[in-house]
Amino acid sequence: MIGPGFDAVDAIMLVMDTAFDPEFGEGWTRRQLSDALTVRGTHFLLLDADGRVPDRVENAAGFTLSRQVVDEEELLLIAVTPPARGRGVGSALLRQLIAMSGQRGTARLFLEMRCGNPAEGLYLRHGFEPVGRRPNYYRSGRGGPFDAITYALVGE
Repeated sequence: MIGPGFDAVDAIMLVMDTAFDPEFGEGWTRRQLSDALTVRGTHFLLLDADGRVPDRVENAAGFTLSRQVVDEEELLLIAVTPPARGRGVGSALLRQLIAMSGQRGTARLFLEMRCGNPAEGLYLRHGFEPVGRRPNYYRSGRGGPFDAITYALVGE
């Protein structure tokens, strides 16, 4: 559990500012994040590079942000800082999200990603399957527009 005096918004923004390529405009602003965290059913996870809850803001290496409504949950954002990539942080975040969403009564977990996003392999390894496509949904980024692909993971 995150201790007193630890600002989760600061930690998430630290990760977000380094993890998302600004060319695609996928990172959120501090205001968007703060507003999202006030919405009922919104959950976040933070991990350090060793897959543990960080003890200080500057040790944050990855996060997830999700929103649950009744028995469905959507992974809104997942990010890992470049130095922590390839160390299992993304997998640890997804494993914990899947377990915690199940404990919250989630029957289906969804996410949407830009076609060509390198995180696709991570999602597939954790049991997500493509269930929908929105042509030309993402407009920014070199080589775009890009399709949005919706993935779902159905609980046990």
